[in-house]
Amino acid sequence: MTSVTETPTVRPRFAALHSVRAIPLAVLFGLFWLALMVLTALLADWVRPYDITQMDLSSRLAPPATPGHWLGTDELGRDVFSRLIQSVRVSLVIAFGATIISAVFGTTLGFLAAQFRGMTEHFVVMLADFQAALPFLIMSLAVLAFFGSSMILLVCLMGFYGWERYARIARGLAISAGAQGYAAAVVQLGATPYRVYLKHILPNVASTLIVSMTLTFPEIILMESGLSFLGLGVQPPDTSLGNMIGFGREYLTTAPWIMLAPAVVVMLTTLSISLVGDWLRDRLDPTIR
Repeated sequence: MTSVTETPTVRPRFAALHSVRAIPLAVLFGLFWLALMVLTALLADWVRPYDITQMDLSSRLAPPATPGHWLGTDELGRDVFSRLIQSVRVSLVIAFGATIISAVFGTTLGFLAAQFRGMTEHFVVMLADFQAALPFLIMSLAVLAFFGSSMILLVCLMGFYGWERYARIARGLAISAGAQGYAAAVVQLGATPYRVYLKHILPNVASTLIVSMTLTFPEIILMESGLSFLGLGVQPPDTSLGNMIGFGREYLTTAPWIMLAPAVVVMLTTLSISLVGDWLRDRLDPTIR
């Protein structure tokens, strides 16, 4: 009797342990690093030891492991570790907001093209082709140089990066779903197109769209870092990862830690997102299985 009653409680534990062991070590590292970055962004105000604008000219260009400054200080005596924590928050907010805007905008256009077909579909496909052929970095530089840089403008501008991927994927999957029985059955029952796409088609194509988001997210981080590196992204006194790299390049030979710390964070974050995205694609894409 004892073994019978213990089996139902023991099996789920072994099943959960087996599922964790089945995850590749690189993916586990990616998940751990992304969780650490999210916690850092959420708790930045409580974690950073100094204000990002607090200067100490007597301790300028202090090397890492200096008492009170784990990662050293910059040319104005500001704590690199505190600025790195704030930069992680700003860069993740920009990348997350831009990814959501891009996914919603592209998916909406893809569903509209699948629903109305005809001229609407041709217009959306032509717009997607134009976006794919447009040098987005050059366009971003022109827009930011003309209108000036602000957080809202930067997020909205980054939100138009990669939307054509979502539009193509959503259009193709919606057309395929519309030809299947469940979508046609819901239409025959009198459901509106709004309900068909949001309640029935979107949940069935969400896994593919989520994987696409994990692929776009690191690209937006690199794009924001490039714009901030060129001086047209996040403006002082605020800071971002690209902003820190841009200002630190002038001290690469005398104080390399100013530039290397945010560069390593950018590299590990984009690598982790790519690893997790590839793993999710293998897990969620039925064509690969």
